Parts: sequence; C-alpha cells; structure tokens
Amino acid sequence: MPVVAGKEKLKILIRRAAIQKRVREVAHQITKDFAGQRVHLIGVLKGACIFLSDLVREINLETSIDFIAVSSYGKNKESSGQVRLLKDLDSSIEGLNVIVVEDILDTGITLTYLLRVLEQRKPKSLRIAALLDKPSRRIKQVKADYIGFQIPNDFVVGYGLDYAERYRNLKDVCILTLPE
Repeated sequence: MPVVAGKEKLKILIRRAAIQKRVREVAHQITKDFAGQRVHLIGVLKGACIFLSDLVREINLETSIDFIAVSSYGKNKESSGQVRLLKDLDSSIEGLNVIVVEDILDTGITLTYLLRVLEQRKPKSLRIAALLDKPSRRIKQVKADYIGFQIPNDFVVGYGLDYAERYRNLKDVCILTLPE
C-alpha cells in the first residue's frame, strides 16, 4: 500500500528485511574475497552512510572507514552531470584494499569521477560496493564489484537515499512519485 507524504507518493520497492539479508550476503562475500586482509571502506556521503554502517558491522575482517562527499544532484531529481568534491578523505589510502561504498550506481558519472581521483592515490586494490544498481541509466561504463539489488528506472528514496534531504530515514527503499 502506498504511503502518501503530502502530494508525494511512496511505494515500497525493497523491504527492510530483504535489505538486511542482502547486506549480510555482500559482507560475507567481501570477507571471503579479502580473507586475512584489512579493508578500508570509503562511504560516499550522505546517501551511503546507512548502508556503510550496516555493512561494516557484518564484515568479519579488520576494517577502517573514511568518508568522501561529492555532489552531482544538489536538490534535483536528475543529475547535473557535473561532479564536485565537497569533502575529501581524512587519511591516505596508499597501499590499502579500498572499497568505495555507494548508495546507488545510476549514471556512473559520480563513480567514474571518484575512481579516477582515488586511483591516483595508489590503493592496493579498489572495488565498489553499491546497495542499488540502476543499469538502464548508465552513461559511463562502470560496474560495481558488490551489488545489493538491481532496480528499474524509478526514483527511489529511503535507507539513506533522499529527495531534497528528505526520506533518508525510511527503513525500506521506496519509489517516490512526485505530483505533476
């Protein structure tokens, strides 16, 4: 049943229980892939903060975390195509097994930019974990190494994803329909 917020409509796409199960599976795969090694997770703010928090607690390895903030959306529903670095990392990633943790892999513009920036900093390895993958919107060819869910071309919010800084606190991932 759709939830109505003002004239905006929310319809659940992925329930909290399914998200939790999939986060555990992704964490298990990361633990297996990096057995006996340390991993350094970089959360892309603000959207990935909830996914990163749940993911890091399920990884059974030595871990460290940092955050980076970029913007290509602002308060819009569509990407501007221009990526700006808003907050850089706090420490060096040279020689580390780095996993960029992203809420959604959409056009690929933001991640292509981030990978270019991070590769210059000489990590031992560089991988991508995305909660959601929307391949139908891809402009830049980039693939995540770890994907939570592949989703259709709908505008989604919840579990960290927002629309104009709203809806991040929803426990489910929901399709947002705006009034005409």
